[in-house]
Amino acid sequence: MIGTQTAIGAALIVPLAGALAIALLGRRPNLRETATLSTATLLFFCVISLLAPVSAGERPELTLFEMFPGLSIAFRVEPLGMLFALVASGLWIVNSLYSIGYMRGNDEQKQTRFYVCFAGALAAAMGIAFAANLLTLFLFYETLTLITYPLVTHKGSEDARRGGRTYLGLLIGTSMLFLLPAIAITWHVAGTLDFVSGGILDGKLSGFALGGLLALFMFGIGKAALMPFHRWLPAAMVAPTPVSALLHAVAVVKAGVFSVLKVVVYVFGTGTLASATNTDWLVAIAGFTIVASSVVALHADNLKRRLAYSTISQLSYIVLAAAILAPLSIIGAALHIATHAVGKITLFFAAGAIYTAAHKTEVSQLDGIGRRMPWTMAAFTVGALSLIGIPPAAGFISKWFIMSGAADAGQYGALAVLIISTLLNAAYFLPIVYAAFFRPLSAEDAHHPHGEAPRLMVVALMLTTTATLSLFLFSAPLLELVEQLVVPR
Repeated sequence: MIGTQTAIGAALIVPLAGALAIALLGRRPNLRETATLSTATLLFFCVISLLAPVSAGERPELTLFEMFPGLSIAFRVEPLGMLFALVASGLWIVNSLYSIGYMRGNDEQKQTRFYVCFAGALAAAMGIAFAANLLTLFLFYETLTLITYPLVTHKGSEDARRGGRTYLGLLIGTSMLFLLPAIAITWHVAGTLDFVSGGILDGKLSGFALGGLLALFMFGIGKAALMPFHRWLPAAMVAPTPVSALLHAVAVVKAGVFSVLKVVVYVFGTGTLASATNTDWLVAIAGFTIVASSVVALHADNLKRRLAYSTISQLSYIVLAAAILAPLSIIGAALHIATHAVGKITLFFAAGAIYTAAHKTEVSQLDGIGRRMPWTMAAFTVGALSLIGIPPAAGFISKWFIMSGAADAGQYGALAVLIISTLLNAAYFLPIVYAAFFRPLSAEDAHHPHGEAPRLMVVALMLTTTATLSLFLFSAPLLELVEQLVVPR
């Protein structure tokens, strides 16, 4: 068994070493993709080696160097970071399998650059997950934005470049205008940027100043896609589907909501925010984002656009749960990082499989497609049930905790939002399932039948579908881990 410090260092270095190996093997596709899968698997084993110590109450640390007096680039593994690292590293393996089938099946160009940037994105995600302070988190957060830009613009078309400009402009803009000043103010007020259980701002700020700093953080973490800073996410849908899966399930948006939850729990402290009188606006903004984006999704015919606005809504579940500040809602927020990841990546994998096998991109084109692609649409159904919150899919568990927390805190407005959102989720997902299995095939499909997508894509779909069901059936270990956020060991 490797030591905890070695495991932390390896989790940061392995993806970078893998990126180098992928670049060197670019002219030999089979070896390049073997390097991708090997790197992803090795990273997962590095991460999972930290699970037992963290679950037992240990907090492994690694300090690289002091960047400024009193400010170090340092890493510390706590339960929330452990959860994010497990989700990102585990799903990278499955996404790599899917990417090989997708990139080959669609004869995509610049595949080596694609895999190199993907590995770099996972290195940045590990740095975010294990960051011991706001400075370290900020540096890796910005690195993640920059390394994923070539993935968003991968196709090289004018639409891709336009989407990339929106992506980069909004994420860098919110960071520079809001997040960086928030970090500087925190350093000035608290004298530290370390993540500390209970927060570092207790007794340091109150009233308008506390609410203002919270607003800088919440809108500065643009990857959480709170309205009105959400447009980067649908704009990024010009990217290939494996990139959409990375953006929506594995790294980018999860880095956003992870950072929101980390700031609430370890910078402000739930006790400090609960005693404040001017933070209810965050519940209102998150609630509005949930409902408004669900309404947009309901009217979107393009499948990836519908999934994109669904993601915006589901991310704000986590922000809303954090803003409720109840122990049960904090647990639900952490759980939703994992349950949304496996459910949403399943949906995007299905959308990519439909595009690869049937060349269909619109919801209105999916009549009868479940008869031609039964495995794909069965997986889509499970992913949809998870996001709606219907058992035995994993999303039921996290939604249960969030709603229970809202009820315990007397946040009946938030509870109403969650109920309305559940109905809207059903309204924009279930008609797709019904049309796929119970409506007749179009005349075109009847005369030009198609089957499933390439085998690797279907295998990846089945793995994420299994994970979506397994997180519901075997949720106890995950629950024990995230309970440490509210009951530290």
